Amino acid sequence: MLKRVSYLAIFFLAATATQTVAQEAPIFPKGEIAPNVHHTGTVWLNELLHADSIFTYNMTVATFEPGAKLDWHTHPGGQILLVTEGTGYYQERDEPLQIVRKGAVITCLPGTEHWHAATPESSFAYIGITMNHPTGRTVWLERVTDEEYARGKIDREQELLALSRAKWHWMAERDVNALDALFHEEAVFIHMGGTMSRDQEVDVIRSGGIHYKHAEIQEASVRFVGETAIVLNTIRLDAVVGGNEVTNPFEVTEVYVQQNGVWKLASLSFTRLLR
Repeated sequence: MLKRVSYLAIFFLAATATQTVAQEAPIFPKGEIAPNVHHTGTVWLNELLHADSIFTYNMTVATFEPGAKLDWHTHPGGQILLVTEGTGYYQERDEPLQIVRKGAVITCLPGTEHWHAATPESSFAYIGITMNHPTGRTVWLERVTDEEYARGKIDREQELLALSRAKWHWMAERDVNALDALFHEEAVFIHMGGTMSRDQEVDVIRSGGIHYKHAEIQEASVRFVGETAIVLNTIRLDAVVGGNEVTNPFEVTEVYVQQNGVWKLASLSFTRLLR
């Protein structure tokens, strides 16, 4: 029964987070679907401002459906991107790929070869401010390969796995300040003995009522559902509960949601494994 309740909580939170994102109205209309020439997938463009003799820059809203990506390209006069929606990738030639989210500001220097895209699970939109230049606004290069694009998903998975590992360390060290920043204000914690709120979980860790001494992570995986991430951990947990030291194998399910561009832990549930 506990396992069933845990998964119901997961999908309720995932559906709620996805619905909230979907209901947010865009600041500007999406515009028209761009001809599929220098990108893969579906991209909408809305030209807000054309450069003239006074304002020497162009402003465009670009909206990407999940999985859409631009080819490698440069801007002879440089470009600034103001991310207004979703999660995307941005990479400059010979530099690490970056995961960028709503609220990010990206400055691309003149002549820098780069590409940007939506992630496979999320739409992505930005206002692009492109400086006018005698040689044109954009110089298009080769396609982004499947391997280059897939690197972004791998990096995003590693980001969540690293955050999950850090959480176990903070719990072992009883670092309630770090945990307080990580836990969503509406977070739910499902234990073998019942359910706790965010404040209750922080208090029980602070007081030592539960001391998560050490979590040996045996398997870990990540699945994305829009802007929600589900991390599954198979662990061997050494803990002190009510003054008694216990060791148990668990399947631990963690649900993370985006809040102002930061991952927050919205649910954590323990299911004891019978082995």
